[in-house]
Amino acid sequence: MAKTAYINARVEPKLKKAAEIVLERVGMNTSDAVTLLLHQVVIQQGLPFDVCTRSHVPNAATRRALREGNDPAKVAKMKRYTSTDEMFEDILGKNWRNKK
Repeated sequence: MAKTAYINARVEPKLKKAAEIVLERVGMNTSDAVTLLLHQVVIQQGLPFDVCTRSHVPNAATRRALREGNDPAKVAKMKRYTSTDEMFEDILGKNWRNKK
């Protein structure tokens, strides 16, 4: 099918140039990338990627856990396991495999 429809989009020049550099490395131009995006929008019936929303921002408990994971003193005190079986047994009990 002939490509005869036009799309005009205003973007920041730096963004356009940076995207063109990346697209050139993967063998595409901006028109090809936009066409690919539009095909995926139709196939997925929406955007083909996650748009960063508030739900992607870690909550307070997750931020605290991440900080603790980067604190060598706290990491040294964390419980360690030699296998996943040992970990699940500790968390779920001895017969964890037989529970349904």
